[in-house]
Amino acid sequence: MFRSLRRTLGALCAAAAVLALPFAGGAHAAAGQLGADAAAGGFTPARAADAAYADAADADAGAGYWRTSGRQILDASGRPVRIAGINWFGFETANNVTHGLWARDYKSMIDQMKSLGYNTIRMPYSDDILKPGTMPDSVNYSDGKNADLQGLTSLQVLDKIVAYAGQSGLKIILDRHRPDAAGQSALWYTSAVPETTWIANLRALATRYKGNPTVVGIDLHNEPHDPACWGCGDTARDWRLAAQRAGNAVLSVNPDLLILVEGVQTFNGVSGWWGGNLMGVAQYPVQLDVANRVVYSAHDYATSVAQQSWFSDPSFPANMPGVWDKYWGYIFKQNIAPVWVGEFGTTLQSTIDQRWLSALVTYLRSTSAHGSDSFHWTFWSWNPNSGDTGGILKDDWQTVDTVKDGYLTSIKAPGFPPGGGTDPGDPEDPGDPGGGTPACTAAYTVGSDWGSGFNAEVKVTNTGAAAIGSWKVTWTWPGSQRVTTMWNASHTQTGATVTATNAAHNGSLAPGGSATFGFGGAPGGGAAPSVSCTAT
Repeated sequence: MFRSLRRTLGALCAAAAVLALPFAGGAHAAAGQLGADAAAGGFTPARAADAAYADAADADAGAGYWRTSGRQILDASGRPVRIAGINWFGFETANNVTHGLWARDYKSMIDQMKSLGYNTIRMPYSDDILKPGTMPDSVNYSDGKNADLQGLTSLQVLDKIVAYAGQSGLKIILDRHRPDAAGQSALWYTSAVPETTWIANLRALATRYKGNPTVVGIDLHNEPHDPACWGCGDTARDWRLAAQRAGNAVLSVNPDLLILVEGVQTFNGVSGWWGGNLMGVAQYPVQLDVANRVVYSAHDYATSVAQQSWFSDPSFPANMPGVWDKYWGYIFKQNIAPVWVGEFGTTLQSTIDQRWLSALVTYLRSTSAHGSDSFHWTFWSWNPNSGDTGGILKDDWQTVDTVKDGYLTSIKAPGFPPGGGTDPGDPEDPGDPGGGTPACTAAYTVGSDWGSGFNAEVKVTNTGAAAIGSWKVTWTWPGSQRVTTMWNASHTQTGATVTATNAAHNGSLAPGGSATFGFGGAPGGGAAPSVSCTAT
């Protein structure tokens, strides 16, 4: 609901990047200030990274294609999995490619997502990328960045991203976000992009990735809203009927995919977020020709996107579980089907928004307590250039907003086994690594230093010919520096010597794969020390 602002600013940022102009993107508060505000909103800053991964039974789940069973999603072996991911947008804009490639290599972006504990990427696109010859815009090829993307069409770039995500153990959900790059549409079709084109393109993508279980599902259309209805029977407006037509078309060519169906805005006179109202499912469920494929998807936002009546309720945020139950949570709680919160996000600047996010994370059920018997989610967004939410990355496309990311720690979940995304045409594809001695290197970079303290990041890379299951990085500072906080790794410090060990979600690295962890320290003013890496 009221979402044009976010999309417009995202597109403006892309245009600004093309012109090499500075662009602030979504406003971000300083981490220190946010930490204080967040604490006031009921959030305790980052717990140990391992806490979210205590359900060891799920550690190796996720291989192959998935299906549903009641409110759970099961892998090919019948083990439950949890989608805990991130939105990386851009293919739906005039750039016709994921944003940020003007600043970084796509592989480093995916490596960083994995290192932070995200296991799935929701990939928005518009039908424009399926037009023959559509080329990506604003991709940086200097200094070796994105070298293997040069000369490729937008669809071929998507192939590369899918392949590398699969090799890294991430899954992809394709999201038909817009009929064309010009903007969102209330209905699944427009005069320029009729329903026949929508369905033909969904079938084309389903066929393109058939046999590749990195792509586990397709979100049929983003945020249907008024005049879209659910269960009204008018084939021109009834989103539920349209979802059945499209879902069956997809499954007719690729019966293994999950079909992800968002809600509408209004049902029986009750309105909510665009795509966030799934009240009609109880009376009018989506029924497909292939059983156990439907996942319902809700979107939910904070005041930085738009005001809603529940934010001003005197009982807020205690009222929020009842609101979520009404619109979409009941589907999960009544064991009807899995529920995936495909988008939720905030600039996190106001106390209301901080309390909202803390309440929503609690509602979505922690992985440590519930494992994969939980709501699924993909946060909006990875990109910093989402105008009314900002992103996990800050405006330099490198630095992590550790406070925002920290809110999500308890609902992150294990990654998935690498495979299914191999691109045989990629000369950098390690293929079957066979045996070999485990080996790794580590690169230490100071991100910022303000005298009394500093932030740094360490990138660990598997340099051996075999996959590794864990790593350990050690360094010794020449001065009195001490680690004050660390994310995506655990650490011990004796004197000036620090030993950092992988978190549960980022220890396994394929040959050539990388993981990143970061930390804050004090005092500042120290040079980057030499680091050593040990792999097992």
